[in-house]
Amino acid sequence: MRHMLPTRRLALRPVAVVLSFLVLAAVAVLALVPSLSSAGLNQNLLLSSAAPGTQGHAWGTDALGRDVLLLTLAGSRTALAGPVMISCGAMAVGLVLGTAAAWLGGWVDWLISRVVEVMLSLPTLLIAIVVAGVIGGGYWANVLVFVILYSPYEIRLVRSGVLAHLHDSYLDAARLLELGPMRIAGRHLLPVIRPLIGAEVFLEMANALISLSSLSFLGLGVSPQDADWGRQLSDARELLFSNPMAAVAPGVAIILTSVAFNVVGDWITERGMKGEI
Repeated sequence: MRHMLPTRRLALRPVAVVLSFLVLAAVAVLALVPSLSSAGLNQNLLLSSAAPGTQGHAWGTDALGRDVLLLTLAGSRTALAGPVMISCGAMAVGLVLGTAAAWLGGWVDWLISRVVEVMLSLPTLLIAIVVAGVIGGGYWANVLVFVILYSPYEIRLVRSGVLAHLHDSYLDAARLLELGPMRIAGRHLLPVIRPLIGAEVFLEMANALISLSSLSFLGLGVSPQDADWGRQLSDARELLFSNPMAAVAPGVAIILTSVAFNVVGDWITERGMKGEI
């Protein structure tokens, strides 16, 4: 039995990866369907809160009479747009500053590294809560705040990846050919650390989704009229006994999506280590 467990895990791993891709694909499709946003926000004041199974509302309605199923589907837009912007934006900053720190070295590396160390010592979510409270919140304002707060992690990651290959023979050959730094970094160095970047992008999407949902749960994210899983969880606290699906649906959606991001990120990491990407 002990020898069967690793084999069984290896057999289940592709299934988990496929399911994760299907979950992310479903979230992406739902986020790109404009009609869901308006349909999920339709308010039925006469019905108010209804239990699951009510005619025309399989998962019931929330306190404002909005269909929980449609509202959860509509929340896919903020669940995908924000994390993608945060992860890609932070990685873009990380690529520029991390590569500059490793490539140039000297006082540039020292200055960037010290700033990164200071920012990494700060509690990210707490800083985001304070900033969102001061500037009044707002979804895209929170996205910008998290881009700045997540950038130090990417800078350190890219810097480490570049330093690991900075003195490889193919880069020395490129320098002997007197190729420009931008060309060397873009055409010779970036492809080598691409698996590292791809994996980190997906892993940061999971962190960004949880962070944005946390702010929305505290009332510092989207407006009350918008569809958002964190906001749904906050609004459903008073409906746990009358309609538990109002809280279960967005909670499960957050968990499934964040797990899918992590599984895909781990899969990219493994493929990259094997040289398959």
